Amino acid sequence: MESQDTNFNYKIILAALVAVIIAILIAFYYSYAQSQNQLVYLEDEKKLLVKDLALMKAEVDRLAGLNEVNDIELQSSKFRIDELMDSVGRLNFNILKLKEDRKLLRKLEARFDSLKIKNNFLRYNNQLLTEKYSKTVRQIEDLKGKTSTLAEAEAVARRKNLELTKELKVKSYLKMQQAEGAGFRLRAGRPLKTNKADVIEKLRGCVTILGNPNERGEVKVIYFQFLDPDMAVIEDNASLINVAGNTYSKRVEIVYMGKELDVCDAITIPEGSIKPGIYTLNVFEGERLLTSSEFQLK
Repeated sequence: MESQDTNFNYKIILAALVAVIIAILIAFYYSYAQSQNQLVYLEDEKKLLVKDLALMKAEVDRLAGLNEVNDIELQSSKFRIDELMDSVGRLNFNILKLKEDRKLLRKLEARFDSLKIKNNFLRYNNQLLTEKYSKTVRQIEDLKGKTSTLAEAEAVARRKNLELTKELKVKSYLKMQQAEGAGFRLRAGRPLKTNKADVIEKLRGCVTILGNPNERGEVKVIYFQFLDPDMAVIEDNASLINVAGNTYSKRVEIVYMGKELDVCDAITIPEGSIKPGIYTLNVFEGERLLTSSEFQLK
């Protein structure tokens, strides 16, 4: 009986040992599986971190190549990225270390975003400067063209002035005196001299051309210019004469034989078209004013 009890106890002990061994094996298996899962998870996270860091490093290198942001900030960022990549590459971290690296990556991403904002701002400013520079270049080219045109016009004007000066030195002008202006009204077709402005229908100018023995039978052209009290040129039958930029009232053509000569001519105006005041008679030959006089109308 005692022998049977002993065998039974051995069997119980053996069964207990087997159960303990099986439990240990199961625990080891689950621990091993969990470790493998954790390793797979860490490997996947490592790949993601390495990929993000590689992209960030490539972008930093691109910005450094463009030289668009601060070199010191770029070098600092590159050092921090290389350091983190080295830490990740050694795979000597656990879940806690992974969280720390993730946190550091977020900081680097925030700093990198700041660098990108600065870079975009610099690129925008560079674009504005480029546009302003292009606009300034176009304006300079326009100014050069205008300056060239003005220089050419000035050169032409200088040549004309020189030619005119030479012509004036050579040309001999008439000598005049006793210029006189007066107003006339018409009665039965006959002109009667008057100084009443409201009835005047004609303004007459007279001048004496002095003799010149050097002149022989040459045709001369002189111009009468009547000015009202406001210094405006008075028209002859609603028409004016423009010569070389000057405006005259009457063109008078004479044959000058070198002897003293009295010349008179008149312009026609509508009755009542002029007002009382001081009037002026100017006598020109070409563009030169030779004599002048004033007369008053009431």
